[in-house]
Amino acid sequence: MRSEKGYLAVHDIAQRAADILTVLQDDVPGRPEQVIAVLRAHGEPEPIEITEADMAELVQAAQQLRQVFTAPGTAEAAMRINRILAEHARPPRLTAHGGQAAWHVHVDSRDDAPWGEWFLTSSCLALAFLLAERQAPPAGICASPSCGKPFVNTGRGSTRRYCSSACGTRERVAAHRVRSG
Repeated sequence: MRSEKGYLAVHDIAQRAADILTVLQDDVPGRPEQVIAVLRAHGEPEPIEITEADMAELVQAAQQLRQVFTAPGTAEAAMRINRILAEHARPPRLTAHGGQAAWHVHVDSRDDAPWGEWFLTSSCLALAFLLAERQAPPAGICASPSCGKPFVNTGRGSTRRYCSSACGTRERVAAHRVRSG
């Protein structure tokens, strides 16, 4: 999922956040290998090693990030992003990871920051850019009671309620059956 320039675009970073949140659902925390698989799928360079201590930090970061995904509106999402960035981010800096990657912006403390810090700050930065670009909530949680999957809002239309058209259709059909009853 790397761009042709060798770095992830804002949407890709936000999607990585949604994918990691899916693995780290509050009620069923993921295993390190699941997080590693998501990171690999999003082009994170090897070696990727995540310890149980890293998992604890990632779960804590995911709980905070989930607050952005559950924000009821744009202003609330902005407030939640700002709070997380104020508490956890450092001044923006450019890095190429010692020449191993294309230049890109980080707001974590250092290139080898702990996984939880890196995940939380990079995800919030991407979500902040999406919110500013769209002037709408950057992400959400699927409104289908049988799903609840995190998703990223990237379209120009109204704010999405469902993670996919399949969930939206399933809920519309269920509502129609109840009305037709």
